[in-house]
Amino acid sequence: MSLLILGTAAGGYLYYRHLNGSIKTDALNLGETKLGGSKPNSFGQTPLNILLIGSDARDDAANQALGGGTDTFDGPPLADVQMLLHLSADRSNMSVVSMPRDTMLMMPKCTEPNGKVHPASKGLVQTNESLQRGGPGCTVAAWTELTKIPIDHFMMIDFKGVVSMADAIGGVPVCVEQNVHSRTRDGKGSGLKLPKGESIIQGETALQWLRTRYGFEDGTDIARTHAQHQYMNSMAREFRKNAKLTNPVKMNSLAQAAIDAMVVDTGLNKIDKLYDLSMELKKVSPGRITMTTMPWVYSTRPGLDGRVEPMPAEAEALFRMVREDIALDGKGSGTPEAGASPSPGASATPSAPAQPTAAPTTAPASSPAKVAVTVRNATGGKDGAEAKVKLRANDVAGLLKGKGFTKATADTQTGAEDTTVVRFATDAQAADAASLATALGLPATAVEKSAEVPGIVLFVGKDWRTGSAPTPPPPAPTVAPTSAHALSGDNDKACMPVQEGFTW
Repeated sequence: MSLLILGTAAGGYLYYRHLNGSIKTDALNLGETKLGGSKPNSFGQTPLNILLIGSDARDDAANQALGGGTDTFDGPPLADVQMLLHLSADRSNMSVVSMPRDTMLMMPKCTEPNGKVHPASKGLVQTNESLQRGGPGCTVAAWTELTKIPIDHFMMIDFKGVVSMADAIGGVPVCVEQNVHSRTRDGKGSGLKLPKGESIIQGETALQWLRTRYGFEDGTDIARTHAQHQYMNSMAREFRKNAKLTNPVKMNSLAQAAIDAMVVDTGLNKIDKLYDLSMELKKVSPGRITMTTMPWVYSTRPGLDGRVEPMPAEAEALFRMVREDIALDGKGSGTPEAGASPSPGASATPSAPAQPTAAPTTAPASSPAKVAVTVRNATGGKDGAEAKVKLRANDVAGLLKGKGFTKATADTQTGAEDTTVVRFATDAQAADAASLATALGLPATAVEKSAEVPGIVLFVGKDWRTGSAPTPPPPAPTVAPTSAHALSGDNDKACMPVQEGFTW
């Protein structure tokens, strides 16, 4: 979807201002955890994180004609495609992380704007069901809870939007290693039928490609994700070289079709905002686009055969690279942390305003002696594999008093956190919470606003079971783990392996 907006920018946004009234919007984040927007680096450059969502909604004739079984018509939609797009602060590279739709997660509490509450799940839920818990804002909330990555925007599109995109661009090149037909004996499958080698696909065939699992690699949702990456990379290359997209009439048709099929957050509710976004995306060459899949393992829990869960260490390594704006291709991001100079035009943009967790400059932090801090023992970790360290909240409260936070007190309530975190209840407490985190050497991502705490609460996590400071994390990785199945945007030789039994 972001690449579609990139393409429409070629025609000039003023031509499409009349489309403003057609843009459909929804709330950005319906969860309790609010990380704010992406934070600027020391050069004032701000990265940008956009969650791309593919909905299987079958709520109108066009989508029902494309969307499979009639038993799903007008039913609750599923977020069957979820990809987090990260645009680096210096605009030198772009990283995309897909989450397989069969991933099992704990769902956060989500509250709709009308007040309807979807309680946090008590067990694992398949990630694509997040869309049914209030809309795309709950899908964003689920990603935020899992990754701790601040998400600036979302863009959601349906079946007919995919078809319109492929038609407007004139087709997208894809490749299969053998003849393929995605159809099982009992009638399942996307129906995709292509000969060996490269084909130019568009319309319903493009949608079939993106939906195919039976016929690619091992016939799983993971294989479908890899095929989607090949398609998106190829589309990015086509947008850049397809001269037809400079035709204003053609562009108007594309823009109208896209907006009809798309829902965005309220921060992208005007054509000029989408245009600004597209100009930022345009700065990255295909060779610096890296597509990855969240590292995963098959679940061993009863009743979850074939479902997957995040691979603890390697998934977190990938998320950390995104959080810390580290290029997934290992070529460096050009950020100040890498010792590079700022690139022109890479400052914060209107479409991605800096939204720091700390309070605005008009409300500076209080002196430590005036900050009331409650300390909770959360040293057992989220999995509860280890017992909490006895009296740890008392010990840390004493350490805080030694740092000048004389109002620090130990709480009888406890928590369960893998890493130490500071949570605050109101905007007026944000600067004080950030000041506390700084005094403890905690990163900005360890400060969160939450409706679940009465004030400023320090949760002493599993990383701070002993000593006077949390255990520092290991050095950040410099290249995506091999389990992320990275694919470079300029790899025009990528070709999907075909599953045995699905050739013709």
